Amino acid sequence: MPTHTVGPEIIAFYSETISESDRLSSSADGMLEMVRTQELLRRHLPIAPARVIDIGGGPGAHARWLTKDGYDVDLIDPVPRHVAEAAAAGFSSALGDARALSAADDSYDVALVLGPLYHLLDRDDRIQALCEAARVVRPGGLVAAAAIGRYASLFEHVATTMLTIDRVREAVTDIMVSGVHEPGRKGFTSAYFHTGESLAAEMREAGLGEPQVYGIEGPAWSALKATEQHTGNSLADTKMFEAALTAARLAEPHPDLLAASSHMLAVATAA
Repeated sequence: MPTHTVGPEIIAFYSETISESDRLSSSADGMLEMVRTQELLRRHLPIAPARVIDIGGGPGAHARWLTKDGYDVDLIDPVPRHVAEAAAAGFSSALGDARALSAADDSYDVALVLGPLYHLLDRDDRIQALCEAARVVRPGGLVAAAAIGRYASLFEHVATTMLTIDRVREAVTDIMVSGVHEPGRKGFTSAYFHTGESLAAEMREAGLGEPQVYGIEGPAWSALKATEQHTGNSLADTKMFEAALTAARLAEPHPDLLAASSHMLAVATAA
């Protein structure tokens, strides 16, 4: 299998710039992402115990609740800091690349791809990552892949007010047209931003069954972010958080609202 490399800017971003270990628990929009990812996955996961490979699983945010739910989880990530943190937390973790997994064919019941598609700018690389997830899952098993929404940066930088800064506005404009945040641009690392249809199409091209695509945070996540940032108050356990969560659930049957989510989750079965 070919050797793949991860861009040094991606490794540096997750090693030095942000702490992925608390991203989903330190802000209201992060907590909304976690709650919704959990509830969406729990609809589709097989009954525990089952074997789960958490590809690009970071320091173990999802491995933690999956293990508590009774699943047997193996975590793979290309960032040494993440693998070390996951191991320190007691999870089975190893360095690896989503495009070239060392796991045997048909060796898992579930493959989670909840991060790799964010940072694979080349479409062939994204398809390869999804093909690898499908390969290591038994026939009929579940593949779940997350993606950043094409318009997430637009909503994000209204909430932060940074859309008024020229370089940020230019970067957001480019992302909305191409889906690509090029390496070297400030504010984030190299990344790809999907539409709902492009995510579904890539799942199909990887040979997976017809995918279901969900908006994770729904249409009100940026209101949470803006309120929290500009008041300095945590919105956890507030009526506003509850309302945003309710909005995400209500938005599910309405495809036009998919584009308002910060992230999307696609689920499909392996052939």
